Amino acid sequence: MVYTGGWIVVLITTPSRDEAYKISRVLIEEKLAACINIVESVHSIFWWKGNIEESGEALMIVKTRIDKLDKLIETVKKHHSYTVPEIIALPIIAANPDYLKWLDESITQ
Repeated sequence: MVYTGGWIVVLITTPSRDEAYKISRVLIEEKLAACINIVESVHSIFWWKGNIEESGEALMIVKTRIDKLDKLIETVKKHHSYTVPEIIALPIIAANPDYLKWLDESITQ
């Protein structure tokens, strides 16, 4: 295990698997992410405009570097159908060094 420095995991919800897939393809093609997992079915409960809402969504789990985050957020907002998309970045504090090497190679090739 090794401290990762600038690697992050970004969580993004979308209204459908198809939208998650389309956004994921853009992020990978533009080298804004090294790897994205799509969890097809999550159930979300949240406040929206003063009401409690519930919705089925897809969850994107994005692995990238902190220096890519601003451009990633801009790109997601451009392609996302929500007015206020959930885009939350969490630090990766430790990881398999071989995996981090692969992530780095994937973004910088």
